[in-house]
Amino acid sequence: MRLNMVDSQQALGFLIEQTTYIEAEVYRIQYPDIIYPQLVPIDTSAGEWAKSITYFSMDKVGDAEWISGMATDMRFADVNRQKYEQGVEMAGIGYRYTLEEIGQAMMIPGLNLSAERAEAARRAYEEFMDRHARTGSVAKGFTGLLNNTSVTVTQATANGTGNSPLWANKTADQMIADVQGALTNVYSGSNTVEMADTVLLPITAMELLANTRVPNTYGNALDYLAKYNLYTHTTGAPLTVRGILNLNTAGVGGVGRMVAYRRDPRVVKLHVPMPHRFLPVWQTGPITFDVPGIFRVGSVEIRRPAAFSYVDGIS
Repeated sequence: MRLNMVDSQQALGFLIEQTTYIEAEVYRIQYPDIIYPQLVPIDTSAGEWAKSITYFSMDKVGDAEWISGMATDMRFADVNRQKYEQGVEMAGIGYRYTLEEIGQAMMIPGLNLSAERAEAARRAYEEFMDRHARTGSVAKGFTGLLNNTSVTVTQATANGTGNSPLWANKTADQMIADVQGALTNVYSGSNTVEMADTVLLPITAMELLANTRVPNTYGNALDYLAKYNLYTHTTGAPLTVRGILNLNTAGVGGVGRMVAYRRDPRVVKLHVPMPHRFLPVWQTGPITFDVPGIFRVGSVEIRRPAAFSYVDGIS
């Protein structure tokens, strides 16, 4: 079958019809190993084409004090507000078909074009967002959940074998103490206002917790930590502990970093004004048809740094 310009127009109409079906199918697909929405609350409320996101951090000031019935020196509370503005940038990933592929599909009634390329584009977006949420972008000046410069960094206690801070040289009790210390850093550092409900660990550190038995028990350090930690003891809710990529070298000097924080949109969020979307198909050459895909995203905002703690040197 030879295709001429009329056939090319027919191919374009056929592809437009097909992409509607393909996109609906692709956006229903779930990717279980994409975890950024579980780590950072996602905010899509801003306008799709917003140039930047403006937000304010607030801190209450003022102390009550004893006064007399004739007092003229009344104390007053106030609120300190600090303004921040964060840029929003655009990125993209799409897919394409050739005239030959479309023509072959048109020859067989009821045959649909494969959705694999659209799935690959969508997957590429999810992987991009997963990386972006964790470490941001050097090119755009964005930081992520694991490397925000406003978070206080402390060093793991060097009480392991040979005065080492590495968990590979520590007992179960010492590793648990390091995690409890990170939770305490948030609680005490915020004057007991904030409580960390999530702990992120390098994969190697997570393995050590899971494989090191607590002396005189049948449980490992991870089991013990899940039951006996500051957050669970205080609130009755479970503490989230998980190992993730990038933390093995996220600390200062390329060491392993532990991150303890409160996963709450009032504390931390990632603005995605425009989640990934496919644009209408268009013919870019005599035999190629492109389906562009775009999205717009800002940096991870840590609005209340006191609700975060970084502990370096555990691996």
